Amino acid sequence: MSSFSTHVLDAAHGAPAAGVPVALSVRDGGGWAPLASGTTDDDGRWRAPDDAALTAGTDHRIVFDTAAHLGPDAFYPEVAVVFRPATTSRHHHVPLLLSPFSYSTYLGS
Repeated sequence: MSSFSTHVLDAAHGAPAAGVPVALSVRDGGGWAPLASGTTDDDGRWRAPDDAALTAGTDHRIVFDTAAHLGPDAFYPEVAVVFRPATTSRHHHVPLLLSPFSYSTYLGS
């Protein structure tokens, strides 16, 4: 199994997005089973606890409550990223670059 972390950056302000609620889950039959949740720290980072390890070849989802950072009128009030780790031999870091009318994500290190 593999560990997981994320980092939310506010691209419009050039600063970390602190206080963003995040929820990590795994596909379980017909739905999603929660693995861990939390809030980004002052540096915009969140790391899942060790007991919330990822499983290779299985779909996982990280949901960011972006309205908590962008406000109640946010165009993207929530961002959900589904990913499938191919291996458990590495740490998986999936950052979110956020602005009022766009977002992007990638597999970091």
